[in-house]
Parts: sequence; structure tokens; C-alpha cells
Amino acid sequence: MTPTALLHPDAFLSPLAIADAVRRALDEDLGRAGDITSLATIPEATQAHAIMVARQAGVIAGLPLAIEALNQLSADVAITAHVRDGETVAAGVHLLTLSGPARAILTAERTALNFVGRLSGIATLTADYVRHTAGTKLRVCCTRKTTPGLRALEKYAVRCGGGFNHRFGLDDAVLIKDNHIAVAGGIRPVLEAARARIGHLVKVEIEVDTLDQLQEVLNTGLADVVLLDNMDLATLARAVAMSAGRVVLEASGGVTLQSIRAIADTGVDYVSSGALTHSAPNFDVALDIDA
Repeated sequence: MTPTALLHPDAFLSPLAIADAVRRALDEDLGRAGDITSLATIPEATQAHAIMVARQAGVIAGLPLAIEALNQLSADVAITAHVRDGETVAAGVHLLTLSGPARAILTAERTALNFVGRLSGIATLTADYVRHTAGTKLRVCCTRKTTPGLRALEKYAVRCGGGFNHRFGLDDAVLIKDNHIAVAGGIRPVLEAARARIGHLVKVEIEVDTLDQLQEVLNTGLADVVLLDNMDLATLARAVAMSAGRVVLEASGGVTLQSIRAIADTGVDYVSSGALTHSAPNFDVALDIDA
């Protein structure tokens, strides 16, 4: 089975990113001598049968990486998938059935579980946030607050949970924050400088802290998106009324499962939360050898 067969159909992740992330993880685990425990205790010809099982309910993500870990160690492991990324499962559901060389299965076990546990945790938390916005237009987005080296994977997991991605990096779009404004000399100068230098397909977003700053941005007509930073609900609602659809509005700061519904009800278009990636609890998943 190829890893891409289990990718969420509506979430993008490069096959090269999958292969590279798994190679780095296996290299970290195997070190210089390989899995000396399995090599010393399991005869080379030994076969094994194993089940990857979800020990809690939630949204699954990361199965393509688990398969890639097995494939990189042995082409002889037969894999049957019972779900694919993006599906919601109950506790006890079998995710993968594996049969093949025992050494390869045991060596890949922790790497496979680490990826599925981490990414399913992000997908599950994202789905919780999305559920709280049902019936509104609000889109839930992640941020760049990701694990170094794993951004593409973690942003993919957000998509598996029904969320959307903000910038992947500093080169995706212009996001002018308060320090940029301070150094550049003000809202109009920084927006004019950005527009003068970027391509016509690049979006421009600017962060504001007050409604006076929002009005200044609106007066320039140079921003595509305005990030409303740490505004209370009443101020967010006033910002929506002021903008009257002239710019896309994104709320950020103080976003929790308890507050997101009220934020959605103000009428903003997007909310961004670093918690989706930096604070998602690990999803409980196990690999059980069927003796």
C-alpha cells in the first residue's frame, strides 16, 4: 500500500514531505547500529501480525506516515487499512492490520505511533474547535506556531480536522505586525511599501490593536485582510460593522474552546489559534502484536 492512498482527500501533503519526515525520524531512532534489541532477540525469518488500534475517540491523521515508516524498513510488510486520514473513530477501532517481518514491524512501531499520535491529536483538537462554530461562516485556522521541521505535517493534520491553514512560512503572504508598523513609520507607509514591492498574486494582511487603527487601514484601501489582535467581543462586533465587508477580518488572541463560539457570532471571517498545533494533546494509539 502506498502512503498517499490514505491521505485525506481534501488536504494537501507532498509525498516528498512524507518520505523525508519519516526518513529523518527513523534515522534519529536507529542511530549508527540500528534496532539492536530486535536484531539481538528476533530471528531474521520471524513473521509477525499486528494491529494498530485507537485507544480513544477522535479524528485520525498520520496513517500515511506510519505506512511510509514500514515501507522504508521492509517492502514485505502487508498492510490493510481500515480507515483513512480525516475519519472520526471510536475508541477500540482498528486502524491498520500488519503482517510481515517481525523485525521491521517492531523497529517501525514507535516512529509510526509517534506520527499518528501527534497528528491525530491535532486533528482531534481542531475538530473540537470547528464543531463549536457550526452554523456560522467562521473558518478556524492554525498559525506558524508549529514543531520545527514538522510544519507541513501539522498543518495537514489541521486540515484533517476540518480547519484551514494560515501561512506556511514567511514567503506565503505579507503579514504586517505591530513591530513592522513601528519600524516602517506607520500604517500607511508600511502598506504602501508592501504594495510597491510584492507581486500581484500576494495577499497583504495587517495587524491592528484598536478600532482607530482599523479605520486608518480602511482609509488606505491597501490591505486584503486585517488581523484583529486581542480584541474583546464587543470590539470585534464593532470592527465587523465598520469594515462592512471591505476587507476580510481575522480574530486572534484569547481563542479557546470556551470563547470561539462567541467570537464566531461577532461575524468575523476567520480565527487563528496557535493552540491547534502547540497545545494539542497526544492521541492515544497503540500497536498490538497478535500472537
